[in-house]
Amino acid sequence: MALLSESEQQQVAEAINRVERETDAELVTVLASRADDYAYIPLLWAGILALVIPGAINYFPGWLNAYQLLLVQWASFVALGLIFRLPRITTRLIPRSVRHWRAANLARRQFLEQKLHHTHGGTGMLIFVSEAERYVEILVDRGISSRLSDDTWESIVTTFTRDVKAGQTLKGFLGCIDACGEHLKQHVPATHTRNELPNRLVILD
Repeated sequence: MALLSESEQQQVAEAINRVERETDAELVTVLASRADDYAYIPLLWAGILALVIPGAINYFPGWLNAYQLLLVQWASFVALGLIFRLPRITTRLIPRSVRHWRAANLARRQFLEQKLHHTHGGTGMLIFVSEAERYVEILVDRGISSRLSDDTWESIVTTFTRDVKAGQTLKGFLGCIDACGEHLKQHVPATHTRNELPNRLVILD
């Protein structure tokens, strides 16, 4: 299932169009379901608990014999490994710093893959969201960073992050694009008509 419906994606594209008509900035929006599959995390936690559970049971002598303890250990490992593979649970098993580090790395890769560093005048801007990590970041090229400091985007990112946590990703995108647009129209105004990069929302499932 798409993270946003086609009509919702179209609303994001239209919001970008409105902003780009009045600024030289090239906006690209990316929405990822998650920054990493964290495939090793469920197995790691399942393995740790599968070692602990038989040990805890063994504190009560006579409950189970060695063969039964081994079965409990294997059953625990398999069951917990499957449960911990559920995306919502997997994400909660990972420290926030690790989740945000992975999301930040993906944002920077997307900045390069979407060719935002190749725009005329260095006016590329990436609005990146990773839903599972509840992570939002705005990255800009030198043509914008030389006119607007990173502090400019802090309150916008904070508001957008709150919307993502509340499950209102579309609202967050539209509000973020409009808020960025107000700054861009003032400091990076349009000097000529251009559209170097697609305005559609890039979805990473």
